[in-house]
Parts: sequence; C-alpha cells; structure tokens
Amino acid sequence: MLRVIDTETCGLQGGVVEVASVDIINGQITNPMSDLVRPDRPISHQAMAIHKITEQMVADKPWIEDVVPRYQGSHYYVAHNASFDRRMLPELSGEWICTVKLARRLWPGMKYSNMGLYKSLKLQVDTPPGLHHHRALFDCYITAALLLRIMEESGWSAEDMVTLTGRPALVTELAFGKYRGKAIADIARQDPGYLRWMLNNIKTLTPDLRLTLNHHLSQQETP
Repeated sequence: MLRVIDTETCGLQGGVVEVASVDIINGQITNPMSDLVRPDRPISHQAMAIHKITEQMVADKPWIEDVVPRYQGSHYYVAHNASFDRRMLPELSGEWICTVKLARRLWPGMKYSNMGLYKSLKLQVDTPPGLHHHRALFDCYITAALLLRIMEESGWSAEDMVTLTGRPALVTELAFGKYRGKAIADIARQDPGYLRWMLNNIKTLTPDLRLTLNHHLSQQETP
C-alpha cells in the first residue's frame, strides 16, 4: 500500500490547517481521509487566498497531534514535494516518496506543480465534489493519479522510488521569493548575489535547493 498525503498550512513556515490522504492499493485509489486542523499560529493572508481555509473554519478543530494517528500505518508515504509535508507533520513511521523528484527524473523540462503535470500528462481522476485545487484531499487525488502514471511509465518499485527520493536533485525553478517561478539558471546569470544571499541566510533550504544554488553559482564562477 502507498499512502498519498497532503497538507495545507498557515504559510511556508508551518502551521497545519488541513491534512488528507488516499491509499493506492493494486493500482486503485481508495480510502480517502481528511481533517481540518486547528493551527498553532495565525493563517497568513497569502495562504488563505490559496486554500480558502479561514480561521473560523478551524477554530474548534483538533490539533495535528490528535489527528495524525489515524494517518499512521503505511509502509510508504507519498507527497508532491515530500520534504515540505514531512516537515509540517509529526513523525510518520514509514518511508517517503516524492513525486516532484520522480517527475523531474522521468520527464525533464516540464512544469512540476502537481496540477501542471496533471494537465501536461492529460491525467484523469475523479476528484471529490465540492473541493478545489489547494484543498488537501483534492490534491491527494491529483498526486495519486500522477504517481500511478509514474509507476506505469517507469516500472519503478516502491523501494526504487524511496531510493530516488533520497538522492539530491537539481531544482529547475525558484518556488518562493522575489524570483518565484523564474528559472534558477537565469537568476544565477542575472543576479547571482541573490542566490548567495539565500545560501547564507535561509537556514531551511532543502538539500535539493542548496545543491542547485551551489551548482549554478559554481558554473558562473568557472572561466
């Protein structure tokens, strides 16, 4: 069994407001679960504009520590940008698989958001009624459809995908900051000082992003 999991948060720094999952068993998407969660901080206006979850919707909901036990029990957890969701959640006892990393290896040069891949690959899945992109359960279905296509085209086993997830990989675009959505190779040519500032000042950079920044800066310094 592979459990696809997703969170919605108060912002990039944390504070879970929603968690959801679906299971993939014998190639079928099943066992949907979702919970709204009372966060440990205010919901940022930017995050609220994306997922449409308000303070009133979560004011009387349980804390994430009280909710997460029902999501335990899988050998494998799958997420789109797994390092983020793994950091947001209490410890889950299983191996992690990242569909962003797998997609980058399988299909170079694409847009790697889950909806971007869903549209580019012309995937099909029945999503829950009444929900939209950036609600956790809706996004679980999108990621599950993506994972099934990855497995179909690659032939990778769950252990193969765990291994590939664990290897640092180059990131194509910056996902935040003033250059959000811009190619990191272009930023390195136009404003390398910004990338050096990121390396020196942002302590929460993922291993993939740190590897990417060092890679492109070293290329700029090569005569």
